[in-house]
Amino acid sequence: MLGDTIRKIRKQKKLTLEALAGTELTKGMLSLIENNKAKPSMESLAYIAKRLEVEVTDLLEEISTQELRETLEKAESIYNQKKETTPDKYQQLLTLIEPLIKKLTQGYESARLLDLYSRSLYQEERSGWEKFCEQAAVMYDNMNLTANRAQIAIFRSQVKFIQHDYRKALEILVTERAAIESHHAYIDPMTTVDLDYTEAVLHFAVGDDIAATETMEKAIKFSKKHKIFYRTDDLYRLSTGHAMMIGDSERRELYLRKLKQYGEFADDILSILVHDLIVAMTLNTEKQEYTKALEIIDDYLADPAGKEFVEPLYIIEKGKSLYGLGEYKDGIHHFEKVETPADTHHPFDLALIYIRYSYKALCHSELGEIEDALQSAKIAVEKFEGLPASPYKEFAFDTYQNIKNKES
Repeated sequence: MLGDTIRKIRKQKKLTLEALAGTELTKGMLSLIENNKAKPSMESLAYIAKRLEVEVTDLLEEISTQELRETLEKAESIYNQKKETTPDKYQQLLTLIEPLIKKLTQGYESARLLDLYSRSLYQEERSGWEKFCEQAAVMYDNMNLTANRAQIAIFRSQVKFIQHDYRKALEILVTERAAIESHHAYIDPMTTVDLDYTEAVLHFAVGDDIAATETMEKAIKFSKKHKIFYRTDDLYRLSTGHAMMIGDSERRELYLRKLKQYGEFADDILSILVHDLIVAMTLNTEKQEYTKALEIIDDYLADPAGKEFVEPLYIIEKGKSLYGLGEYKDGIHHFEKVETPADTHHPFDLALIYIRYSYKALCHSELGEIEDALQSAKIAVEKFEGLPASPYKEFAFDTYQNIKNKES
C-alpha cells in the first residue's frame, strides 16, 4: 500500500519522519499517511516524492522502479550462470520473481522479468509459461524492443524444435517473424542475423534445402554488408555441414576454408575444432586415409578442449578410423563410449551421432558376429527413420540391408 511504500523508501534513505515532513507536512500527518490512515493530496504526494528523490509513480506502484531494477539485476545474474554450476538456477529464478508477478504491469524491467519467469517455468516443466511469455511479448512490442521480442519468437520455436517437431518450429518462427517485421519499423542487424540463422537451421531440419540455402546466403551477405561478425562462425559451420549432408564436396571445401580462416582470425577454438573434425571425416569416408585421420583425432583427444560440443563426434570418428584400419574390437569400444547428448536436436547433428550404430554393426560383421551386427544396424535404421534424406541415412539403410543379406 501507499503508506508502506513511503515508509520503506524513507527508511532506505535513512530519513526521520520530521526530516521527510519538512515545512509542508506535519510529523503527525505523515505518520497517518505511512500507516494508511490518511490519503495525501496529489500536491502532498508530489512533495513527498520530491523529498524522497523518487517519481510519484514509484510511490503509487506497489513496487518501485528501483526495486524492480535490483530484482532484475539479481535475476539476470542467476540466469547467466551455467546449469552445470547452478543446477537449480531456474527454481531460484521462480522463487525470486514469483512474489512480484501480479505487480509486473509495465516497463522494461517488468517485461524482462516476465520473460525470465516464463523461461524458468518451461525449464522446470511447469504449466502456464505460455501466458507469461505472451505478456512479455506484448510489452516488448509496445515498447518497440525488437531484439527482445525476436528472442521470444526464437524461444517459442525452439520449444517445438526440442520436441523434434521441426515443421511446427519453422511455422512458429516464420509467423512470429512476419508479425515482428510488420509491427517494428526497424530491426537491428544482429537481430536480423539471429532470425535468418534460426530460420535457415529450421529449413534444413525439414529438408527444404533451397529455402535454407537462400536464407543462409542472405544472412552471410547481410553480415558482410553491415560489417558484423555476429554468428559468422555458426553460419559457416551450418554451410559446411549442409554441404556434407548433400554430398557437395566443392561447397564443403569452400566453407571449410572460410571456417578455418574465421577460427584463426577470431581465435575461435570451436571453429577450428569443427574444421579439423570435418577434415578427419573426409579422410575417413572419402579418401580412406585412416592413419592421417587418426593423427588429427588423437591430437584433439589428448587435450579435449571444448569437449561438451565435439568430443563425442571425435570419439565416433576415431571408431570409424579404427574400423578402416581393421581394428574392429577397438572400434566397437569407441562407439560404445558415446551416448547421444540430451541437448542434441538438429537432424544434422543427430545423423553424425546415430551413424555410430552402423559402423558398430560393420565392426561386428567383420568379426563374424552377425546377430550383434544386425541388431546395431537395425537400431541405426530406426534412429534415422524420422530424419531428412542424407548420405548418412542412406548409408545406414544400405548397411542394414547388406548385413541382412549376409545373414541369409
